Amino acid sequence: MTTPIIDSLADLEGRYDALFCDLWGCVHDGIRALPEAVAALQAFKAAGGAVVLLTNAPRPRASVASQIRRLGVPDDAWDIIATSGDAARLAMFQGVVGHKVWHIGEAHDAPFFEPVKLLENPAPIEKVELEEAEGIVCTGPFDPHADPAEMRPRFLLAKTMGLKLLCANPDIVVDRGDSREWCAGALAELYEEMGGESLYFGKPHPPIYDLARRRLEQIGRSVPEDRILAVGDGILTDVKGGMGENIDTLFITGGLARSETGTTDQPDPDRLDAFLADIRLQPTYAIGMLR
Repeated sequence: MTTPIIDSLADLEGRYDALFCDLWGCVHDGIRALPEAVAALQAFKAAGGAVVLLTNAPRPRASVASQIRRLGVPDDAWDIIATSGDAARLAMFQGVVGHKVWHIGEAHDAPFFEPVKLLENPAPIEKVELEEAEGIVCTGPFDPHADPAEMRPRFLLAKTMGLKLLCANPDIVVDRGDSREWCAGALAELYEEMGGESLYFGKPHPPIYDLARRRLEQIGRSVPEDRILAVGDGILTDVKGGMGENIDTLFITGGLARSETGTTDQPDPDRLDAFLADIRLQPTYAIGMLR
């Protein structure tokens, strides 16, 4: 079966009432908003659709909203945001990795540890050094350009201590403009390879989709599964996650898989088919970039 390549989101007009739309690589490139993608989302909303920005960002949704405004994504291009960070924070404040946690991440991830209003009795969380920790919270690498293998010595100790790692962002890499950066998912994957246990809450795992549905309900929209379209450039996150939820998917080939799919304006059909056959996933539709 061949995945059809569409020219624009407008080609699907009338088929879907809501989008679960990825951000990085689809709506912005980490530096600036992508104008055609913004226009496509605005048009979808103008036709009565709801847009949930579904992101593996390891931060609360308010922080993501501020970030995308700075990048030039206007408020009228979306309705509400669901983040991997929020799904993971709920779990952390329920004590899934203990009360004393070793945090792997950068200073700008500090909002992850702000209290969660949805919980009546959140578990107290204290950030400590690895040697004192009951669990690990990973919002991303200390240095997104460093080889994840540099964490092996500390992960060996953590595994010996029997610590679980809460992964706030299952993405392996992202592209910031022309620069590729490692994400928390790369560290969680390494920890598992070393025999440790990692817990995931973003795409492609169910908790973030449950949160996205609750976000739709918050804005008064109850949308059946067959009227939701998952949009994203991550074949192993956005597409795999949508397929796992029985949601149709639109694969943005000009993001993370740009080289593999031979994407310029649109993907090369033969290279796209070969890539999907190799990865063993079949998105409902494909397009070069969201427009």
